[in-house]
Amino acid sequence: MQVLTIVFIAVGLAMDAFAVSVITGSVCKGFKRCHALRMALFFGGFQALMPIIGFLAGLGLRDYISASDHWIAFALLCFVGGKMIYESFKIEKAESSRDPSNLLVLLALSFATSIDALAVGITLSLLQTPILVAVTVIGLITFVLSYLGVGIGKRFGHFFESRIEIIGGLILIAIGLKIVIEHLSA
Repeated sequence: MQVLTIVFIAVGLAMDAFAVSVITGSVCKGFKRCHALRMALFFGGFQALMPIIGFLAGLGLRDYISASDHWIAFALLCFVGGKMIYESFKIEKAESSRDPSNLLVLLALSFATSIDALAVGITLSLLQTPILVAVTVIGLITFVLSYLGVGIGKRFGHFFESRIEIIGGLILIAIGLKIVIEHLSA
């Protein structure tokens, strides 16, 4: 898998964390840089960890499903992308009782925004992608976008949040289509 494709996957996966960061920046007025940095570290770390878990799970399946791995990768990416698009219409306002500077809340948010990365990790194993390169790119892009998202949220509020999820979903679906088209044309 090309590095550019991994970058697009990383951007697509990071959109959940970015949307939460934008919401946090717009709702939590007392959020400081240290809070934004901590949120970015957690989001980036979880986004890097979950594909590793999915990758390891996919390694056990690879020999059994290698004949249809491209269709499975396509289905997983379309499912994750479609789920992101669907959820973009359901974004709720963050409640003040859910303070993202609280460690337990931050852990829950980090886990919730990285579940999709688990399925992508399975896809990466089926496509025999170098996992260390992929998770490094995914983690770094999520970190940067999450950190920037808090600042964008402080300045622009909720204007972007649902559009971010739609863009991320469309990116993942497009990558799934690219995988199938490349396989069918080979």
